[in-house]
Amino acid sequence: LSFNAYISQQIARLKRLGKIRTSETYTAALRSFSGFMNDPEALFDQFNADLLAEYEAYLKGRGNTLNTISFYMRILKAVYNRAVEDGLTEQRHPFKSVYTGVEKTIKRALSLNDIRRIKGLDLSLMPNLDYARDMFLFSFYTRGMSFIDMAYLRKKDLQNGTLSYRRRKTGQWLFIKWERCMQEILDKYLVNETEYLLPIITKRDDDYRKQYANELHRVNHLLKKIGKQLDLPIPLTMYVGRHSWASIAKSRNVPISVISEGMGHDSENATQIYLASLDTTVVDKANKKILDLL
Repeated sequence: LSFNAYISQQIARLKRLGKIRTSETYTAALRSFSGFMNDPEALFDQFNADLLAEYEAYLKGRGNTLNTISFYMRILKAVYNRAVEDGLTEQRHPFKSVYTGVEKTIKRALSLNDIRRIKGLDLSLMPNLDYARDMFLFSFYTRGMSFIDMAYLRKKDLQNGTLSYRRRKTGQWLFIKWERCMQEILDKYLVNETEYLLPIITKRDDDYRKQYANELHRVNHLLKKIGKQLDLPIPLTMYVGRHSWASIAKSRNVPISVISEGMGHDSENATQIYLASLDTTVVDKANKKILDLL
């Protein structure tokens, strides 16, 4: 059995288990590795430290970041280790010299003033940009709700002034008080003909996951245009809304436990890690005070 055939089996297995997002990441890794090998049938016997070092160099040459390289390597490593457990190959530790860590990324949070600027921007003549802005603000208003959770909100999830939903990532139930600003966004759009609350999944006959994925891509593309228009310090995407809510809450001395509960994290430790790279403003100010004493 070739490596390609084996990972294809794992992708099919993940789909049967309903782990669609994971199957998509495995597919992306297989596509990347197959492009490097230029061979549809890479054999397990070919896997060694030299081959993986060449693959790493190939990814770097294509301009991939360390985190993207690590993303592909960790998936291939997981598949390789599973193949070892299944007795398809012996363990030769081919990944021992390639990067499989997680590099701290640049801050992806905006200030409260930036959020105000986004909200105040006149987009009345640009409905597409206005819609993208509304989706971003809805995420921020709902404590940084992820786009996939927004897409699958059902009309019945809003009852008696409370929005309730289960996070698709962790399975945790969250309850959010329905505020006027949220209703104002909802009122701008025609009632969705499907069971969903927001105008993200709108066609009954089309693949729901495909609609969500296409819409996320489109919204992020439009948000980046808004970000450039406002000359924001970072590219504007839906994920920035989640980061920004957490960062602004922290800057207003909201306890970590409250931020953790608000974002639906499994533990406060997860929130601490999440916040660690978001906002270094306080540390920067402290450092300036020290430097000014010199």
